[in-house]
Amino acid sequence: MTRVFTDMEIWVEVRRRVLTGELSKRAACREYEIHWQTLEKILSHSEPPGYQTTKPRPSIVDPFLPIIEEILKSDRQVHRKQRHTARRIFERLRDEHGYVGGETIVKDAVRVWKQHHREVFLPLSHPPGEAQVDFGFADVWLEGELTKVALFVMTLPYSDAIFVQAFPRECTEVFLEGHRRAFEFFGGVPTRISYDNSKIAVAAFTGSRDRKVTKEFQRLKSHYLFVDHFCLVRRPNEKGHVERLVDFSRSNFLVPVPRVDSLEVLNVRLADDCQKDLQRQLRGKAAPKSELLDEERQQFFRPIPVQTFESHRIVLTDANSLSLVRFDRNDYSVPTKYAHRPLTVVATVDEVRIVFENRLVARHQRSWKKQQSLFNPVHYLALLERKPGGFDHARPLEDWELPVCFGILRRRLEAELDGLGTREFIKVLRLLETHSLTALKIAVQHALEIGTTNSDAVRLILEYQQEEPVALFCLDGRPHLKLVRVAQTDISVYQSLLMEGTIV
Repeated sequence: MTRVFTDMEIWVEVRRRVLTGELSKRAACREYEIHWQTLEKILSHSEPPGYQTTKPRPSIVDPFLPIIEEILKSDRQVHRKQRHTARRIFERLRDEHGYVGGETIVKDAVRVWKQHHREVFLPLSHPPGEAQVDFGFADVWLEGELTKVALFVMTLPYSDAIFVQAFPRECTEVFLEGHRRAFEFFGGVPTRISYDNSKIAVAAFTGSRDRKVTKEFQRLKSHYLFVDHFCLVRRPNEKGHVERLVDFSRSNFLVPVPRVDSLEVLNVRLADDCQKDLQRQLRGKAAPKSELLDEERQQFFRPIPVQTFESHRIVLTDANSLSLVRFDRNDYSVPTKYAHRPLTVVATVDEVRIVFENRLVARHQRSWKKQQSLFNPVHYLALLERKPGGFDHARPLEDWELPVCFGILRRRLEAELDGLGTREFIKVLRLLETHSLTALKIAVQHALEIGTTNSDAVRLILEYQQEEPVALFCLDGRPHLKLVRVAQTDISVYQSLLMEGTIV
């Protein structure tokens, strides 16, 4: 069987046989089928010396390299989506500078230039107690519809702990709520947090590192007492840890694309994934993430304030002639008496509250869609009482599903009072301004059972049902009653009457 030699084995075999006199040079060239010069190289070196690069020959693209470099340097000043491709550079060289060579050699020149001009980064040290924040985006099947959501991500570079939550959109109240949830998850507040230059946090640039932050971000800092740090413009590598973990969370926590009925369900799952990730121990780390996080929490974190932080955004606005307040591309109703008045919107991730002169006048569930009108039918009952003819055509009442007993009450009122029945029915509905629908339903059912239908009777029944019996009368808060003195009754008088047989 013929032995198969590797290149190194042949090299060693030839050197041994020739240099020990076992084989002549001529015989070695003949037996191993090698050139005389190759044999001399083998005998001169104990191992193959390798290849030496030769000076490259001139290329047809060489005279155009300064033009290519000028184009690529100028591209750094424009948006990355409007930069030159290698093909576009080839076309410009051909059309504007008389280049007659091929496209491939231009592409090679562009690739080489970019490789030689890639930025080199310095490995950074991350002391304990510091955090980084960023937003990412991912797709989620939400209620059967593929939806793009914003991912709030906070990371701790020292322990490599991560916290992720999904929100409908990146905005101020989401930014604030993400911090609140992250601090609760980590069990404390980092002393320093790094950010990019998002408009949510930065109101104006006052220097290379100095920023004038937004009012809501100031409120967040004042509550939790951490120090902010903003990256230089176009230098996201300064918070490269969170940049990397945004991709990590997206590919590990959201693959395959999750199917959920609500973001609340998804966020519970994401928090659980972040908790499980704390059990990992990374290469080069002395302990698992959970132990390093405990170290950070005990020695470097600030405690979470006792008073709960409310993640809201406040907007001043006016109600229009339809008693609607516009906020975040949607309209929310208020009672009609507040139409054309200045109002304050207090918006959180979950709800929208509308305030007039420090008094809450409306509360709605937050809508994250666009151009929606959210009505509370009760807000329009006072107006409908004056204009009962519009009751069956009012848009705020279109989808209002009332219990069956309300329909029976309305038919009886309209039969008994003719044209005034609808107005009387609206008076009954206006009791919802101060009472719950469940309580009013019970009162209406009782009124129908005893055969009374007018609004005053329903109101009296409702108030009677909600009265609580008093076990012991208390004089606290009634100082005038404490001055009343009632004499003790002499019951002997009644006894004398009984003895005489007199009946009063």
